[in-house]
Amino acid sequence: MQHSCPPPPLSRRTLLAGAAAATLPWLGLGPARAQDTAIVLGQTTALSGPLADLGQAMHQGAQLVFNAVNARGGIHGRTITLNTLDDAYDVKQAEANAKQLLADGTTFALFNCFGTPHTEAILPLVKESGMPFFAPLTGVQSARVAARNVFNIRASYTEEVDKMVQHLSTVGIKKIAVAYQANAFGKEIDNATHRAMAKLNLPEGASATVDNDGHDAKAAAQKIAQTEPEAVILGLAGKPTLEFVKAFRALRRGTALYALSVMGTPATLAALGPDAAGINVTQVVPMPNSPTVPIAREFLQAWKAGGTKAEPSHLALEGYINARVFCEALQRAGKGLSRSSFLDALWTFKKWDLGGFEINATEPGRNASRFVELTLVGRDGKFMR
Repeated sequence: MQHSCPPPPLSRRTLLAGAAAATLPWLGLGPARAQDTAIVLGQTTALSGPLADLGQAMHQGAQLVFNAVNARGGIHGRTITLNTLDDAYDVKQAEANAKQLLADGTTFALFNCFGTPHTEAILPLVKESGMPFFAPLTGVQSARVAARNVFNIRASYTEEVDKMVQHLSTVGIKKIAVAYQANAFGKEIDNATHRAMAKLNLPEGASATVDNDGHDAKAAAQKIAQTEPEAVILGLAGKPTLEFVKAFRALRRGTALYALSVMGTPATLAALGPDAAGINVTQVVPMPNSPTVPIAREFLQAWKAGGTKAEPSHLALEGYINARVFCEALQRAGKGLSRSSFLDALWTFKKWDLGGFEINATEPGRNASRFVELTLVGRDGKFMR
């Protein structure tokens, strides 16, 4: 599947993009100008498959920004085309898509590609090509490489885990278990949890793995439940989350559950139903419907003006923020745009505040945001702080 912008002239989508552009105060681009050349961004993400709701949300959030920019004539006279290929959350397909995009002479940068194993497969290709690899959706440490063309924004999984363990320690909870996925993502969460606990002199807790298809989730739930933990950290995403939480809730409903940002999708919460209530989830962007955070207010206004039927989500806001940072870097790179000038511009972000969300590009190998906050799933299945 392939998606492109800008949309056709005078289509409903174009008119909505124009309405969205009018709501974005940062778009101080002046009157529309004739474009010189389109800037083509390549993206491989999950628009179908088991985690389609994650990929679609981020894609929609980013497209709001690009549509608005294009409706105002682009940046320095250049419009932005987001060339998105669907990998259905399949690693081999993501790698094939990346090779196709890298080989395409029109691709300026890879933007917001999705998934931990997918990013790990793409990174060697990207490092060899020198093409900008902007804001992959993963918090894994292996994606934070000391390469100048790799630019991570979201806080790492380690930072999310540190936030959870610090909170648990502060409220007096010491007996912490970990249920983690049997892959690189899950192992990183398990390791990060035990490191964080050791730093705070907390006792070693129980751990159990859950396979990617979730078939052994009941056994993992029983293993952990037998140790009678006070809290369980979930290094899980997708189906394993559903299977484990349902099995564990049946055994120990009162035990506190803590999950990472990748778990808290609208589809996952809906599938969990009443079992979702009370789960604590770390987030790497502000609440998307927060009336007190300027970037959230701006996003929500654009979301409504864009006519999107889906619920606004943290992931959609993350896609929106990533696109905003990308466009600001294009603006800073100036009229003589090249990959080199774009990368130079990216590394000039020093404590740049979008309105409640700071971008601070310190050095290659470090993420540009350290924003992490804890949220709670209410009885209505919605997040609250």
